[in-house]
Amino acid sequence: MRAEAAATCLGVVKIYWTATGEVHALKGIDADFLGGAVTGVVGPSGSGKSSLLRILAGLDRPTAGRVRTGGVEISGLGPRQLRRVRRRMLGYVFQRPADNLIPYLTAEEHLRLAARLRGHRRAEEAPELMEALGIAHRRHHLPRQLSGGEQQRLGFAQAVIGGPALVVADEPTAELDSASGAALLETVRELARRGTAFVVATHDPAAVRIADRTLYLRHGALHAEEEGDRQLAVIDASGRIQLPPRALRMFPDRRARIRIGDDDVRITPP
Repeated sequence: MRAEAAATCLGVVKIYWTATGEVHALKGIDADFLGGAVTGVVGPSGSGKSSLLRILAGLDRPTAGRVRTGGVEISGLGPRQLRRVRRRMLGYVFQRPADNLIPYLTAEEHLRLAARLRGHRRAEEAPELMEALGIAHRRHHLPRQLSGGEQQRLGFAQAVIGGPALVVADEPTAELDSASGAALLETVRELARRGTAFVVATHDPAAVRIADRTLYLRHGALHAEEEGDRQLAVIDASGRIQLPPRALRMFPDRRARIRIGDDDVRITPP
């Protein structure tokens, strides 16, 4: 794992067995997730986004490969050890805002409980965190008294309290209107500045725009990576390059001419 990476996955494979056969949800994913940065994970339905997030969050195990978070390899931990790591170092935000919350706890009680689970007896950062996320005036309210955007901001607040190494969020703006979604994304950017790594699976172009880096999945494989205005194709351990669909149309026969120079390699149609 790179020294600056809050989490990493190496050769992560996930296979599900169904009545009709094997489903290869992930096919050898290699990626680092940096502290203080937002990584977007993009791809069509069935591309493996949710499987990757669940494995990163310790909610599911890879069929093969390694996952490390905060310097701890979690892929081989037993149930008790994994539960301890999830509580101390990982946060997860579900797509539906209400799924992140307990109906009978107030906003402040959610943060106090989350802090205790992370090993902090007192939730000293809770007032400042609620103020930063614009929900301080709602601290004594129950989830049903909050709007969808407020519920989701509370979900992120309890996920980040106590300074976990990694927070993953699955389509966090999917059930919000555009204004609430935009406010939530600003929340994510603000929380990332505190040093936590965020991984956000999304179809929302606004979420992609606020990401420091974006990973593109297709058929369970990582086919491209984008950072700023730079887009990189991904080369797997066998030397295979994942071309984006627009480029793939240039090679209908799935054959390419390769020219190797002193300092570059060119791939063109035959």
